[in-house]
Amino acid sequence: MKLIFVYNADSGKVNALWDSAHKLFSPKNYDCNLCALTFGTFSEKKIWKQFRKSVDAEMIFLHRDEFQKQYKSKWLQKVDFPVILVSINEGLEVFISSEELKELKTPESLIELITERLNRN
Repeated sequence: MKLIFVYNADSGKVNALWDSAHKLFSPKNYDCNLCALTFGTFSEKKIWKQFRKSVDAEMIFLHRDEFQKQYKSKWLQKVDFPVILVSINEGLEVFISSEELKELKTPESLIELITERLNRN
């Protein structure tokens, strides 16, 4: 099983700086709750990093533009970002939707939801 985490942000140094500034100065208006849950202003959150390293499932992390480039022909259905997808039988399915991610308030709540869903499969 492979989980694909897609941030609602584009790749590149300029975009990373912009995202950091946005999180710092206007966190309530930041459009990527997945970013906010897994990263602080400048680095990956410690609890998330520990969890990520301990999980048995393969995890891939992509920015929105990277995902669209790599999976454009494979993902025909429209999906809102951020999102966590699961690769099953050569296809992609939503594992945790953008709406669900918006409801989560802490890295611990994200870890709990991922763990719960992984244990179902």
